[in-house]
Amino acid sequence: MAVLLKEKTVMKMENGEARCINAEEHLRGKVVALYFSAHWCPPCRNFTPVLKDFYEEVGQDSFEVVFVSFDHSANDLKEYMLEAHGDWCFIPFGNPAIKELSQMYGVQGIPMLVIIKASGDAVTKNARSDVMGQASKSPAQLLAEWKTACAN
Repeated sequence: MAVLLKEKTVMKMENGEARCINAEEHLRGKVVALYFSAHWCPPCRNFTPVLKDFYEEVGQDSFEVVFVSFDHSANDLKEYMLEAHGDWCFIPFGNPAIKELSQMYGVQGIPMLVIIKASGDAVTKNARSDVMGQASKSPAQLLAEWKTACAN
């Protein structure tokens, strides 16, 4: 579980409504990806369905995405989650953790997918390219590589 998310408010959609979850419990033992994205961003809207397919293929028992939204309103975030996202976690709109995580991982543009270790250290800040290049490695192979890197 990513230490840096332990004390953060993390939500998950359930029947179209956001609910708080225990991040420490939910993320324990999983490869965690921070997904910096926004509804207003065309490249994000192109990548999100690809990430959703990847997420569904590898299964949420061993992989979890935490959406870090750059949307302009809580309504935009919710609409984007319901319209295009997988059944993954998110940081609520306006939460100070969004700025903190963005600065910590040097987000200069979106979409950006960062795989993090339990310590919070980045395994890769370019996981989007890995997921987009699935022709060379299967989702299972990528997940196995990330899992190994997270353990080191």
